[in-house]
This record gives sequence, C-alpha cells and structure tokens, in this order.
Amino acid sequence: MLGSIRRAISVLRRKQILHKLGVAISVTIIVVAFYVLVHILRDIDVDEVIEAIRRTDPRMIALSGLFVAAGYFTLTFYDLFAVRAIGVTYIPYRIAAFAAFTSYSVGHNVGASVFTGGAVRYRVYSAWGLNAVDVAKVCFLAGLTFWLGNAAVLGLGVAYHPGAATSIDQLPAWCNRLIAIAIIVGLIGYVVWVGIRPRRVGSGSWTVVLPGAPLTLLQILIGIVDLGFCALAMYVLVPDQPNVGFVFVAVIFVSATLLGFASHSPGGLGVFDAAMLVGLWQMDKKDLLAGMLLFRLLYYVVPFVISIILLTFREIVISARLKRARDARPGSSAGPTDKVSCLREHGDSGA
Repeated sequence: MLGSIRRAISVLRRKQILHKLGVAISVTIIVVAFYVLVHILRDIDVDEVIEAIRRTDPRMIALSGLFVAAGYFTLTFYDLFAVRAIGVTYIPYRIAAFAAFTSYSVGHNVGASVFTGGAVRYRVYSAWGLNAVDVAKVCFLAGLTFWLGNAAVLGLGVAYHPGAATSIDQLPAWCNRLIAIAIIVGLIGYVVWVGIRPRRVGSGSWTVVLPGAPLTLLQILIGIVDLGFCALAMYVLVPDQPNVGFVFVAVIFVSATLLGFASHSPGGLGVFDAAMLVGLWQMDKKDLLAGMLLFRLLYYVVPFVISIILLTFREIVISARLKRARDARPGSSAGPTDKVSCLREHGDSGA
C-alpha cells in the first residue's frame, strides 16, 4: 500500500500536478479571503479602529507580548530537536535558537516560508558545517513538529468545541467532531507506526529517519505549547464580550493560521484576517480588528525587525572575523573550512 502511494506521488510530481494543484488552492484561498474581507469591512471606519487600538489596556498588550515571546522561545526547540534528530550534537542551543527565531520570523513575514525560512537556516547552519541536504532535513523535521502540533491542537480543540470550527467551515458540529476524532486517531496511529520500528522517508542521501514514539510525543508537546502561547497572545487582545472562551478562540486562531500558511501570502495577510473575522463573527468588528492589528505588530513586525538587525549584525561580525583571519595568514584566503573553524573557535555571535 505504501509503495503504491509513493508511486502515485512520484507520478504526480513528474507531471507537476501537485505544484499546479497547490498554486490553484493558494490562489483560491486568497481570492475568497479578499472577497470576504471587502464584504465584512466595507462599513468599517478607520478612525474607529485606531480609537479602539488606543483604548486597549496596555497591560493586555504587554501580556500578549510576553505570550509572543514565550511562543518564539518554544519555536527554538523546533530546530534544536531537528538538529539533534539528524545526529548533529556539536551545534549549541544558541545557534539552533538563532536559526529558528530568524528563519521563522522572516518566513512568517515574507511568505513561502519553506523557501525563505530554509534560506535563512542554510545561511546560519552552513557556517557550522551543515550542507544543503542536512539543512533540508532540519527543515523537514521542524516542519513535521509544526504539523503534528497543529493536528493535535485542532483535533483536541474541535473535538471539545466543534462549534468553533463550524463558524469557519459551515459544517454541522457533529461532522466537525467526527473529523477531529479522525485526526486524533490518525495521530495515535502515526505514533504507533513510528514506535513499532524505525521508519525512513526519502531516498539516498535525502533519507530521514523519523523520530520514534517517545520523541514523536515530544514533538507533539512542543507544537502544542508553541501554538498554545500564540493563541493566548491573540486571546488577550480580542474583545472581552461576548466571552466565547479560550478553546473557541484557539480553534479559530489555529484554523486561520493554517489557512494563511496554505495561501503562502506574506504573514497570511488577508487570509488570516478574513478567517478570524468570520470565525469570531459575534464580536465587535472594529474591536476585533484592533486586536488583530496589535497581534500582527507583536507577532510579525517586531520579531521581523529584530531578526533583520541580528542577521545584519551577524554578517558584519563574521566578515570582520574572516578578514582578520585572512590578514593573520598572508597569502591565504579563508575558504568554507576556515570559516567553520573560525566560527567554532570564536563562537558565532549571531546568536
């Protein structure tokens, strides 16, 4: 059965059907989202939204910022887990944390995070001796952690509160609950599958050994904690009334995030916002929009600016160190091996 699935996927890839299907889905999501936004926001007064932002309790903004920081801290373990899972033990936590923070914050804002985030990771990890295949494996395992966490949060959240998903997909609550149960069963089945014996995906040098059952449970836990903090950051910024509860907001938030991710638009712009406005239709639109704008500032803009500053500083420092290394050895130039040695000797200040 698995062999048949692999052959079918191989045929789809050769004919670029998956790529064309992905583009079609992304365009459809973006078009529908912007239609919804135009319909919902046509009566919104910008001045009223700005006033709603000004009325927001500074303590709630600060609390949301703390949850965002906690979420990004949890993100660092995506990369640390992935680096250790491919057998690399010499890269310290600070480098994995730096790669995770910068790659995710850049990928979140620029869009097409698989490529943009991957490019940032390669820039960081290549200085520590990892090649393109190693970095691709890190990206794959970090992405696997992300998707396992999303599946767990959605499965548990929708199973507990199916009405939250109904507000977005318009399916009956019982149907959403069945889907959620199927997701949970699928997760359990995956954990059992990787726990029976070592599982490998890919071929040749691109082969990745999937984490076993205990490590997969750790992946799921990391993903749940990350998404939990992000949902809390959004929850404290949405209007207090009506009080729909944290689980309801969390399900809407994760669903909106996944739709934004599927659209490949920068920061899920338009798509995330439309899904949140549709899902939380019972809240005052201008107050909800104010909370969403503040969340974007805290979760997207601020980390992006910090990442650009850190990446720029890192490049300046590395260039200066390599120049000093060349000057100390007249007649020689610092190649890739020299660069790795220099960074290991003096430490990569980028983190």
